Amino acid sequence: MIGTTHERNKVLCLGRIYCDIIFTGLRDMPALGRERFAEDVTIVAGGGAYITAAHLASLSRPSALLTRLGTDPLSQSLNPELEGSGIDLAFVERFHDAGPQPTVALVKDGERAFVSRRAGTSRPASLEKALSAPEIAHLHIAEFATLKDNPDVIAMAKDRGLTVSLDPSWDDQLIRQDAGFFEACAGIDVFLPNVEEGEALTGETSVKAILRVLQQHFPLVVLKRGEYGAMASHASTCVSAEALPVKVVDTTGAGDAFNAGFLHSWLGTFDLRKSLAAGIKAGALSVQSAGGVPPRQL
Repeated sequence: MIGTTHERNKVLCLGRIYCDIIFTGLRDMPALGRERFAEDVTIVAGGGAYITAAHLASLSRPSALLTRLGTDPLSQSLNPELEGSGIDLAFVERFHDAGPQPTVALVKDGERAFVSRRAGTSRPASLEKALSAPEIAHLHIAEFATLKDNPDVIAMAKDRGLTVSLDPSWDDQLIRQDAGFFEACAGIDVFLPNVEEGEALTGETSVKAILRVLQQHFPLVVLKRGEYGAMASHASTCVSAEALPVKVVDTTGAGDAFNAGFLHSWLGTFDLRKSLAAGIKAGALSVQSAGGVPPRQL
């Protein structure tokens, strides 16, 4: 069972950090050879590790960011937001080959398309130090690509008594074509995919079948279903929760916000139903503004 103590209650979030350039209010998506104009643009820090850590901090759960940040002007422009986030930044490595890492998000009718660039390695020099910090209780890995770059990180975390969660985060090549996906994920305690990722990984289309297959590999599976809410399965217990009726502005980072709400509750209560509701609430908060972090940080 996942647990923590009063001394060890901080969540360490591992993953790349991006500069999100989010265009909203598009009437049509771009086509080759044509220009489109958006009603608004928001430029914020992004990436699953940062968004989850920011929402954890907003919930008063101590969180730390384990990442690499470039020294280029675009990367450095994120400093004020990061420093005001309430996240522990002690394990952020700043190095010239770590940026720029921009993500351009195009949002139309609440849905979006992305173009991103990855720079350098995702393995911070501070990895071992961060995992060994006495206050860390749990490691959250924000994308499978980061786990693929750091195949020893689960074992390192387990050796230090940490529990581990993973959001696979969509990646055509890695999720659809990596035959060793489940083997690479051995030791994960909480698996947090969305339905599209679940379908790609299992070959199943019904949510019950997806959960059934994934539970063969993970003790706790939480399946995010967007406008249909979420489901979670742990041991013999399976629960579901409906999405909250809110005005959707931008779904960027909603899944990462959900992860924060769920993990914060689960680490403190072990109550599946309450934790699912907490994840839904955090995700609903996220979609009501552009960008993935809590609105007060924008």
